[in-house]
Amino acid sequence: MPSLLAALSPLDGRYAKSVDTLRPFFSEQALIRYRVRVELAWLIALAAEPKLRELKPLSRSTLAELEALVADFAEGDAEAIKRIEAETNHDVKAIEYWLKDRLAGNREMERSLEFIHFGCTSEDINNLSYALMLAEARALVLLPGLDAILSALRAKAHRYAELPMLSRTHGQPATPTTLGKEMANFAHRLRRARERVAGVSILGKINGAVGNYNAHIVAYPEVDWPRFARRFVERLGLEFNPYTIQIEPHDSFAELFDACARANTVLLDLDRDLWGYVSLGYFRQKLKEGEVGSSTMPHKINPIDFENSEGNLGVANALLRHLADKLPVSRWQRDLSDSTALRNLGNALGHSLLAWNSCLRGLGKLDADPKRLAADLDANWEVLAEPIQQVMRRYGVPDAYEKLKALTRGRRIGRKDLAVFIRKLPIPQTAKRRLLALTPASYTGLAARLAGRI
Repeated sequence: MPSLLAALSPLDGRYAKSVDTLRPFFSEQALIRYRVRVELAWLIALAAEPKLRELKPLSRSTLAELEALVADFAEGDAEAIKRIEAETNHDVKAIEYWLKDRLAGNREMERSLEFIHFGCTSEDINNLSYALMLAEARALVLLPGLDAILSALRAKAHRYAELPMLSRTHGQPATPTTLGKEMANFAHRLRRARERVAGVSILGKINGAVGNYNAHIVAYPEVDWPRFARRFVERLGLEFNPYTIQIEPHDSFAELFDACARANTVLLDLDRDLWGYVSLGYFRQKLKEGEVGSSTMPHKINPIDFENSEGNLGVANALLRHLADKLPVSRWQRDLSDSTALRNLGNALGHSLLAWNSCLRGLGKLDADPKRLAADLDANWEVLAEPIQQVMRRYGVPDAYEKLKALTRGRRIGRKDLAVFIRKLPIPQTAKRRLLALTPASYTGLAARLAGRI
């Protein structure tokens, strides 16, 4: 077995540990195990149908044996199936042969072996296997991954809800906010994106070679096969698709990948903003003992986690968007171009998970620097031109915008300059006092309240 140093993909080499939680869902062994699970679930469902008179109900001991084949499925079993595949050059048929061989010693199963894969095309097994992969990985890995980042963002939003911060629009000093409110903005966006990932209903089908139950009806015309198939798919926890060609058209997969890509875009924006705030000094990064920031500049603590996250989000979204565009397209009733593309689900979601973990790690290293934030605010009193202008408008002072533009545009002014301007305004004394008391640090509107509510 090649070492990690010989891995072609960084997900199986440098970053292997970071994506280990996805291997039970998207590795080759996992795909084979899911196929075995679906084949056996179908056999059990067929055996429970009274109208299939040639197939008798299975005993408890046989059902337990079938369940154990899935529960105890190990690497050796997958290797045995791969050896059969090497002869058949067909991955799903290899599973059928392996199951027949494994169950041949069960006397009760002797009369039932030919019902393994009954009425099925390979895609009946594959689409349900991939659907289960995605549904279970989403529940057990993907949503918890997004939830961890969401929790970290909410914690920072609450912690820094009242900490004033100079905004920058077009990269220039602008109306102040609070650091917590900026974290709350991302928390809200990510929460909505997470809901879309969670809300995609994943479809499945089991209706034969071109979606019409042709062989099923010839063999057992008395069975209501659409009803039977619906019940089977829904018992797997999936939504039944009644209208397909040979393949389930993967529209729900595309919806899920689009939703994941949208969540990744939110996190890409977060990565870049946090990188910028570190650069401005608004955040300090916690030191990690023994870590080196630069091979030549010993003083550096680089925001490498956000950079790693950004890079992997780009790779992930390139794959996710390709899959979303490719998978729903198949020539006529079937072509195999989706088959090879589907094998990249683990890559697309692996790079996503790697990026999420890096972002979360970066968030955990951040501590705000209140002094740096305060210094930036105090150096930009011209941002108060906005509220002064609005008060002037309230009291009918003509050309309010133009007067403030002449005073502040392209200039650095201080508290004294603004005070002189305010005292000369023909507005009520109460309004003057309110404006004179205003500072860049106190001009944050409802930012603290909004951050606290997230």
